[in-house]
Amino acid sequence: MRVTFKLFATLTGYLPPHAVKHAVELEVGEAVTPNQLIDRFQVPRAQVHLVLVNGVYAGAAERDRPLSDGDALAIWPPVAGG
Repeated sequence: MRVTFKLFATLTGYLPPHAVKHAVELEVGEAVTPNQLIDRFQVPRAQVHLVLVNGVYAGAAERDRPLSDGDALAIWPPVAGG
């Protein structure tokens, strides 16, 4: 199945070189979870703050649920501002 994996801000460096506009299309196994993709790309869990699947917030429990074909997984780090 195919999913889109998106990383934003300081996390974009964890994407492969062929990523376009902070996203990469992936061919993955049927039972892949958000946490498995986070680990596959060696994104430090401490830097994973906001996780969305198809634009919907995914809390800790949802990050261990399998993705579906066509899903988009987007991840942002903690941010600070003033």
